[in-house]
Amino acid sequence: MTFAVIKTGGKQYKVAADDVLKIEKLDAEIGSIVTFDQVLMVGDEVGAPLVEGALVAAELVETRKQKTVIIFKKNRRHNYRRRNGHRQLLSTVRITEILTGGAKPNLKAAAKPAAEAKPAAEAKPAKKAAAPKAAAPKAEAPKAEAASQAKAPAAKKAAKADVVDDIKLIGGVGPALEKKLNEAGITSLAQIAAWTAEDVAKYDDVLSFKGRIEREEWIDQAKELLAGKAPRAKADKK
Repeated sequence: MTFAVIKTGGKQYKVAADDVLKIEKLDAEIGSIVTFDQVLMVGDEVGAPLVEGALVAAELVETRKQKTVIIFKKNRRHNYRRRNGHRQLLSTVRITEILTGGAKPNLKAAAKPAAEAKPAAEAKPAKKAAAPKAAAPKAEAPKAEAASQAKAPAAKKAAKADVVDDIKLIGGVGPALEKKLNEAGITSLAQIAAWTAEDVAKYDDVLSFKGRIEREEWIDQAKELLAGKAPRAKADKK
């Protein structure tokens, strides 16, 4: 079996086709093809320092934080103790090809996630189309009630149009926390307003918020902002 030795993130890895390994974080989308051009060795051919024309292609499977590593510092007789935690971001990749002679990688693997996402997107309109059928019996109501019901959705749309969907409007969320939330896939108030108790526990652990979400009532704040209420003042936080 052909193998190669690649260098990425300041480390060297011996890889072969279909190998799955964790490496330093890569800035790429899940399911995309990434290439490693720093190939130190392919089979019996050793580079000087790199093998000319060699390339290793891989599919990015996921990027997530690893288990917490505790850093504890202590100075004797100085009452100095510091305890911190660190969770390293690593990317998981699956090696697809080991190429030589200047060959280019096959990019078909990158199209798989998009092909799988299409049936799900096409299935959503079918669910929405079924909703008007259940509302058909309401046609027997008086015209006055029908008119008031028609005005209510219009008023809600007008109110929602004025809402600024910015998670920094939540009291206690600044640029640093916004960056953490965006890296975890949270970009809107609607996502935070829909959080369950399990979601709160998950993000509190993943982002090391230490109970901040419940303490500062992020979910309630998000719902108030989506309803058109003004942001809570920082002086009102308890």
